[in-house]
Amino acid sequence: MRIAVPNKGRLHDPSMELLEHAGLHVVDGADRKLYANTVDPEVTLLFARASDIPEYVSDGAADVGITGLDQVREADPDNVSDLLDLEFGRCRLVLAAPEDGDITDVGDLAGKTVATEFPHIAERYFADTGVDPDIVEVSGATELTPHVDMADAIIDITSTGTTLQVNRLAIVDEVLESSVYLFGRDDVLDDPKVEQVVMALRSVLSADGKRYLMMNAPEDRLDEIRDVMPGLGGPTVMDIAGGDKVAVHTVVDERDVFETINEVKELGASGILVTEIERLVD
Repeated sequence: MRIAVPNKGRLHDPSMELLEHAGLHVVDGADRKLYANTVDPEVTLLFARASDIPEYVSDGAADVGITGLDQVREADPDNVSDLLDLEFGRCRLVLAAPEDGDITDVGDLAGKTVATEFPHIAERYFADTGVDPDIVEVSGATELTPHVDMADAIIDITSTGTTLQVNRLAIVDEVLESSVYLFGRDDVLDDPKVEQVVMALRSVLSADGKRYLMMNAPEDRLDEIRDVMPGLGGPTVMDIAGGDKVAVHTVVDERDVFETINEVKELGASGILVTEIERLVD
């Protein structure tokens, strides 16, 4: 199975880190290569431009791919499906116009010109809104086009909105929320190896922000301790030989660790240990 991964840019490193944490370690290096083997002999990484990855998956060069949802929606292949939101690379595709201009609503763009690097997304968006502007495809510096009389408005990616503000552009509407997704070709979705990869990546995401909490607790105060432990599905309790205490293990959100430790300590818990979790399989 081949996984298409962004070969550079802001999506490359987080994608590789996620795959590494999921156990798909690269065994022969990935620098300046088109392919890289992993510790799983059945899984190979294929490196490509983020915008080309949907086509690679659709055409069969790769079975699954990792790239922004905006790239998938722009390519709009009819034989791929979203598998998993990987929860990084979040951004928005927005419609924006000069902040001191007269375009404050989508309807104001009838008969106007809109510049974008995402013409197919723009076409579908305007079809849904019933507005029919002239869409001009550009390959960069989209935010400058209204100021050089190339367009009346733009559809472009923004993360913080800073670039839009610097270029005196105001958001008129939100077109698409995007983050990085794992997606796959429809004819491989039931492949056991694809299911294993999805499970491995999901287990890393599930463990994010979680901590494993262990302690010895007085058996006669176990009910009280259970009440203050915000665990996933309740704590696991195990007998300790030769004593009146039990071992209590649970998974808690990192933000709850400080308060939970203080509360169980007051209830007589001891030997409290907190560890990070690399993967959490439901």
